[in-house]
Amino acid sequence: MMIPGAGPQALLAIISHLLFMIITWYALQGFQLEKLMKPNRVLQARVMMILLTIAIGSAVSNFFLDYLFWSQRISSLF
Repeated sequence: MMIPGAGPQALLAIISHLLFMIITWYALQGFQLEKLMKPNRVLQARVMMILLTIAIGSAVSNFFLDYLFWSQRISSLF
């Protein structure tokens, strides 16, 4: 069973997640996580950066997508 409008919403969600992950990665480049980690743990610091990027980027993207979809549905109140 196909849900009408699900395709464009899915595409918007994918693009939004990728965009906010790119922005998050750019923003996290200003931090030196290597200095917070034990010496000679460069690989672990990079993995941490990737995980932080995914977590923060997804959370921010979900916030904006929820806000967008809720604002579209608010018209049904009136």
